[in-house]
Amino acid sequence: MHLKLLFLIPCIILNISIVEAQSTSDYKLVWADEFNKSGSPDSSNWTYEKGLVRNHEFQVYQPQNARCENGKLVIEAKKVEKPNPSYVAGSKDWRKSRDSIHYTSACLITRGIHSWQYGRFIMRARIDISSGLWPAWWTLGLHENWPANGEIDIMEYYRSKLLANIACLGKNQNAEWFSNRFNIDSLGGKKWASKFHIWRMDWDENFIALYVDDHLLNKVPLDSLLNKDGSGFNPFKQPHYMLLNLAIGGDNGGDPSQTSFPKKFEIDYVRVYQKIK
Repeated sequence: MHLKLLFLIPCIILNISIVEAQSTSDYKLVWADEFNKSGSPDSSNWTYEKGLVRNHEFQVYQPQNARCENGKLVIEAKKVEKPNPSYVAGSKDWRKSRDSIHYTSACLITRGIHSWQYGRFIMRARIDISSGLWPAWWTLGLHENWPANGEIDIMEYYRSKLLANIACLGKNQNAEWFSNRFNIDSLGGKKWASKFHIWRMDWDENFIALYVDDHLLNKVPLDSLLNKDGSGFNPFKQPHYMLLNLAIGGDNGGDPSQTSFPKKFEIDYVRVYQKIK
């Protein structure tokens, strides 16, 4: 979800294949949110990012753009026109140089509440693929600053592409990306996007594998994900926290000017399993 500032390197696994859905019989459920209680999301599971956060995105994040209804979490992006309370004339900080706010949305995070090292992560959700939208389900490591803390984009979409990305610290303090992208039309386009789908990450001591509807999208060995700063630190051998968000525009999201708002990112459930020892 962070801006791909530098370079992409080929994914270790290039072949897109349909794999058998592995049984969870060897796993135990350690955390889940089914979003069955209407109203605000469960504060024992989630907190929020607020304001203008990253990637020169257009939206202000605020908690009121997230709600639970009909057994689903709804993150809603809205078009607004209001002054930017952080505006400073002549500021070189992009968060302060904008005099007005045109969009609002929400980003829910588990940082400071829940984090996990290894496991099977599953989300059933429906994404909107309208122009300018940038939904994501991703994780960040607890220790070190980005990108040295490690990032896993289990689900990310923008500009007609579905992405499955993993990043660590590369050479010269830059991000090193292991990324696969899939044209949304190859999956079924608008018809595909009108339905709910199941995204999954299997993460253990050896590999990180990312799937949608049991289609393998990306698989990278942890040995390849060591930070390249000589520290010997592997950001994927530490706990990560989870983020769910719907961004708009910015460095990657595209142009939302012809898109009618509001727009929604709908999540049926998120579950985390870990192997039974």
